[in-house]
Amino acid sequence: MPAFSIREFNYPYDYDQAVEIWKNSAPGVNYSRSDTPAEIQKKLNYSPDLFLVAVVNEKVVGTVIGGYDGRRGIIYHLAVRSQFQKSGIGRALMHEVESRLKRKGCLKSYLMITKENPSVIEYYQELGWRIMDVKIMGKEFD
Repeated sequence: MPAFSIREFNYPYDYDQAVEIWKNSAPGVNYSRSDTPAEIQKKLNYSPDLFLVAVVNEKVVGTVIGGYDGRRGIIYHLAVRSQFQKSGIGRALMHEVESRLKRKGCLKSYLMITKENPSVIEYYQELGWRIMDVKIMGKEFD
C-alpha cells in the first residue's frame, strides 16, 4: 500500500486533480454541473470538513464528498485513481468521512450507486452498507 494521507479538500489547489479523477473514474462517478468551481465553492461554504482527499507525494489520488443536513448524511464521489485502487485508499476515505459524519451527530447516511456501476455493491457491503428497497427520484432546477 502506498504511503498516503487524508486531508480536507483545498480549493482551488485540488480542484483540477479532483475533476480529473471524477472524469476518469469507474462508471457511476461523473462530472456534472454540480461539480463546477462555483458549485464546489458552495459545498465548501457548508461543510468543508466533509470533502476529503487522499494524497500521495502531494498528488490527489482519491476523493470523497460527504453531506449532512442535520438529520441524514450522504456520500458522493468516492473515487480513487485507477493505479491506486485496491490499496486501501477508498476504505480509508470512507472510514474518515463516516467518522466525521458520526461526530456531527449523523445517525444514518445514504449513498447512491448508478446502474452503470453494479460492481461496487459488494465493495460497499464489505464496508457495512446495505441495499435499501427504495426508489430514488430527482429533479434538476434550471
